[in-house]
Amino acid sequence: MAGAVMEINEAQFDLEVLKAELPVLVDFWAPWCGPCKMLGPVLEEVAAANDGRLKVVKVNVDENPDLAQKYQVMGIPAMFLIKGGQVIESFTGAMNKAALTEKIDKYI
Repeated sequence: MAGAVMEINEAQFDLEVLKAELPVLVDFWAPWCGPCKMLGPVLEEVAAANDGRLKVVKVNVDENPDLAQKYQVMGIPAMFLIKGGQVIESFTGAMNKAALTEKIDKYI
């Protein structure tokens, strides 16, 4: 679905993130994480506002621990902006739409 946040797993990561044509904002999260829940609606807004320019995906760290370890996720929510298969920016913690948009706009 265009402009929506997509939940993916480790098996989908290569195709959906590393081989994506658009930059991808990857949110590492967990259902028990309060700040992750607060970030959810923000990610939905960012995905909708940047449809066609940015892809937004979520990775559950409890269900995909190897992926979290590969990206050295120490705290959640942890977001990685990946373009051309490479991490170009990362940030940790919940933030509002304006703050998140400011961080990613220079890359998309």
